[in-house]
Order: sequence, then structure tokens, then C-alpha cells
Amino acid sequence: MNYGKAQELPSIQTDRPDQTECPFITPRHYFQFENGFSYEQIDPDLSAFVAPTVLTRFGINNYFELRLITEYIVIKESTTTLSGVNPVLVGFKIKLLEEKGLIPSTSLIAHVGFPKVASPDYRVNYYYPEFRFTMQHTINEKQSLSYNLGAEWDGENTKPTYIYTLTTGYSLTEKIGAYAEFYGYIPQLGKADHRFDLGLTYLLHPNHQLDISGGFGLSEISPDYYISLGYSFRFKI
Repeated sequence: MNYGKAQELPSIQTDRPDQTECPFITPRHYFQFENGFSYEQIDPDLSAFVAPTVLTRFGINNYFELRLITEYIVIKESTTTLSGVNPVLVGFKIKLLEEKGLIPSTSLIAHVGFPKVASPDYRVNYYYPEFRFTMQHTINEKQSLSYNLGAEWDGENTKPTYIYTLTTGYSLTEKIGAYAEFYGYIPQLGKADHRFDLGLTYLLHPNHQLDISGGFGLSEISPDYYISLGYSFRFKI
């Protein structure tokens, strides 16, 4: 996410800290690393600490990027602690549409999870896909409206969970951006999980960005709250 002033090469545009992925492609021949640390209180006896999650992006051309997601997670439940690496996700983002009138800027993101490329406690039974369409409208030079629609699987069964997000971002200054967001997960079987979050980004440099965010659950089954800090950067090879 980035709400800074446009340049010949736009300032870094990231898929964090919000849950809404952006439609923008990493510039050609650039590596981009989006690193985050988060703490989630799921219920009074269960919490999860991610330290870190790393999204690695590489721009192939103006329409296509490669993606790799790695995540180290620590889960505490009462007196039990599990820690390790979640299954690695490999995927891509492809640009589909440029913004024109009512047509939003649109891209498709897809990943596949590798069930055995993980720590023993976090391995699953099957390869599992996830995908989402990412869309963004420019409201004015300071504000945007973005949303995602997609689905994901968990590697344990064939029933998908549908994903939606809706966020509005605003440039407070040329370096500081803010957003507010609703998002949720709707499983084919079971109860829906709706949440709300908000956050800030700070552009240190056109190639470096800090972020902070937090949110809470809106449904009975949702986590109580989460907080997150992040640092993203890019460089050309």
C-alpha cells in the first residue's frame, strides 16, 4: 500500500499492512521484500506471534511478478507452545486491467502452498491453492478505494473459504498514509469471520517504507485483536 506522490518510478507500493492486496506490479527487475511482525490474541488462552512473515516479490515485466511467502509462527495455548515455519507459498501476480472510468485497476494473485516444506508441527496433507482478484479505484489525488475477492484452502480438506476485503486509503502527507478496512473469511462450512482494522504507513525513502496496524474481530469466532509492525524495501538487480 502506498499513498505517496507519484514519480516517474512510483514510490514503493506494498501489499501490507492491510489485508487488501494492491493491484500494482513490482517494477521490472526489482526485488521487493515486505517484512512484518504481528501478535494476535485469539482468545484468553490462545495467542499467535508471527516473527516474521516475509513476502518476496520480483518484477518480470510491467504485467507480471513472481511471489514467495515464508512465515515463522509461535502459537501459545495455556502451557503449550508450538513454533516453526508454515508451509511455503509460491505464486504470481498478473496485471489484468488498467483503471479507466468505472473500471478499476485489476490484477489476479495466485499462490500454491507446499504442504511438506514446513516445520513438522505445521505440515498439512495436501497442496493447497489460494487466489484473489485485487481492484482499486482512484477517488482523487489523495484517496483510493480498494477491494479483493477470492478464496483459499487449508490443505486439510477440499472445502474453500471465501475472502473479501474493502479498504479506503488516504494520503495525510507526501510521506504518511492511513487506511481503514473491513475484511472477512466465509467458509463453505461453518460460521463467517468478519474483522476491522486500520493503520499507518511512513515512506522513509521511495524504496523504503515502515508500517503499523491493528484490528479486532467483529464475529463471535473472530480473534480478539491483533497488532503489527512492518518494514518493506526494494532494490534493482
